[in-house]
Amino acid sequence: MVLGMNRLRDMAWIVTLLTGLGPLAGGRVAAAPQAGAAVPAPAGVVVSASQPASEAGAAVLARGGNAVDAAVATGFALAVTYPAAGNIGGGGFMVVRLPDGKATTFDFRETAPAAARPDMFLDAEGRIDSSRIMTGYLAVGVPGTVRGFALAHARFGRLPWREVVEPAVQLAREGFTISATLATELNDQLAGPMQAFPGSLTAFGKPGGGAWQAGDRLCQADLAATLEAIADRGANEFYVGRVAGLVADAMAANGGLITREDLTRYLARERPPLEGTAFGHEIIAMGPPSSGGVALLQLLVMAEEAGLAGRPRLDAATIHVATELRRRAYLDRARFLGDPDFVEVPVARLVSREHARELVATIDPARATPSVELGGDLLTVADEPAQTTHYSVVDQAGMAVATTTTPTGDIGTPANLIVPGKRMLSSMTPTILCRDGRLVLVTGSPGGRTIINTVFDVVMGLVAHGADAPAAVAAPRFHHQWLPDRLTVEAHALPAETREQLEQLGHQVVERSATQGSAQSIWIDAAAVPQGIADPRDPDAAAVAAPQPPPAP
Repeated sequence: MVLGMNRLRDMAWIVTLLTGLGPLAGGRVAAAPQAGAAVPAPAGVVVSASQPASEAGAAVLARGGNAVDAAVATGFALAVTYPAAGNIGGGGFMVVRLPDGKATTFDFRETAPAAARPDMFLDAEGRIDSSRIMTGYLAVGVPGTVRGFALAHARFGRLPWREVVEPAVQLAREGFTISATLATELNDQLAGPMQAFPGSLTAFGKPGGGAWQAGDRLCQADLAATLEAIADRGANEFYVGRVAGLVADAMAANGGLITREDLTRYLARERPPLEGTAFGHEIIAMGPPSSGGVALLQLLVMAEEAGLAGRPRLDAATIHVATELRRRAYLDRARFLGDPDFVEVPVARLVSREHARELVATIDPARATPSVELGGDLLTVADEPAQTTHYSVVDQAGMAVATTTTPTGDIGTPANLIVPGKRMLSSMTPTILCRDGRLVLVTGSPGGRTIINTVFDVVMGLVAHGADAPAAVAAPRFHHQWLPDRLTVEAHALPAETREQLEQLGHQVVERSATQGSAQSIWIDAAAVPQGIADPRDPDAAAVAAPQPPPAP
C-alpha cells in the first residue's frame, strides 16, 4: 500500500495497493528452468523475488541484525520494489527457527471487517463473483503485515525498529532501477486495470509520460512518507495514527468496509508451529489459518506411506500416485481447514499416519479417481489469487526465517465462510526442514492454490528423489487441487509418452502457459554452509549473501 501523508484527494488508488497490481506474481512465461548456481553464504543470506529487497535484508545482516531483523527489512523493502505482492496493506505468515532448534510462527493474515457478511461476494444467482474478490474496496481485508512484522521484531529482533524499516524508506524515496520484467508489468497494468484508479496512475506512471523501460528509476514519495512515519512511530502509526485515518476515510468515501475500529482492533498472533516428520526429516510449518502446513505435512506422510521414495519422479506411475495424493489432501483442505479461532480444525487427525494410510489405501494404481466421487458434497470452491511472494533468510548463527505474504484473500468452503474478524484461509506454505536437529532447507512460494504443490515438489525432490536443492527447485512442477479435476503441468515437464500414459489412467492433463510458483530457498549443505537458491523461473529473484566480517587483527 502506498499512502500519502499529506493528501486525502484522490485516494482511489489505495485499492490497487491493498489488493496488488494484478496477476504479476502468478508465474512467468519461460522455457524449462535450469538449475542455477547456489550462492554460498557463511555469514547469512536473503533470497527474495527482488534483488534490491534481498540486498536490503543482507545489509541488515551485515550491520549485526539477525534473521528476523533481515526478514522484516526485506518485507518492507518488497513493499517498494515488488508491488505485485510485496505489501504493507496485506498479510502473511512467518515461520522462525532459532539457533537452538526451538521454533515459533507469526500469523498476520488479514481479517474480515466488522461489517463483512457471508454473501458479500455473491451475485444475484448466489454464485461467487470473482471480480468482487479481486478488485474494488470490498476486496480488502483488514491488513496485518505491519503488526506482524512489529510482533516478530519485538520478540526476536536485535536492531532498533527504525534501522530495519529505514532501507525501505530509502528505496521508496531515492528510487531503484527497475528490471525489464517490472517495466513490462507496470506498463501492462497502467494501460489496463489501473485506468480505473487515477491515483494509481499517478503513483506508478512514468514521470513525464511514456512507457517504462528497463533501467528507469521508480521513486515513490508517498510510500516513503508512510514508511518513514512507521519507522518513526512504530506499527501504531498504521493502525491508530494518521495512516489509519487515511485508510478509513478512503474506505468510507468509496463504499469500502474497513473502519478505524477495525484497524485498532487488529492483532497479529504468535502461534505454535505445526511440526512433523517424513522421509527422515523434521518439518516445521505454519498451522491454520494457513492450509499450507497441514496439506504439505499430510502430502509428505502420504507419499512416504505410498512408497514414493526412490521412485523415478517423472515416471507416469509415480506422477499418478502423487496426483492422487494431491487430490485427497486438497479435498481435506476444502472440507476442514479454516481460521482456528472460528472453526475446529482436526489438525492432529489430518496429519496422522493412520489417516495417511487410510487415504493411500483408496488409491487405484490403474485408474484416476474422479474428484466428484471423493467429495461430491463440496462442489463450489473459490479461486485463490496469486499475488503472493515468499522470501527466506538464514543468519550466521543459524536462525532461519521463512515468510510468505499476500495482499488478497479468498472465500469458498463452509469452514471458510466470511465472518467479521475471521482470517481468510490461505495456501501460503512457509516451511523449514531439518534432519537430526540440523537445519537443511528454508523454502516457500507464491502461486495461490498451487503453493502447496510447489513446496511439496521442491521438498520431495530433496528428501525422496535424490536431487540436490538447486535441482529440486528447478525440477518440473505439477498441480492438482481436487477441483477442477485436472492435472496441470509446467510447459516442457512431460514427454509425450508420459502424458499419454497419464491420460490413459484417466487424468485430464493440462499444460500451463506460465511457470508454477517461485520457490526462493536456502539450503544448508553438508558443511553447514547456507546456500541461497533463487528460483530460475523468476528473472528478478536474487540470493544475496551478507558480507563476511573482516578477520580479527
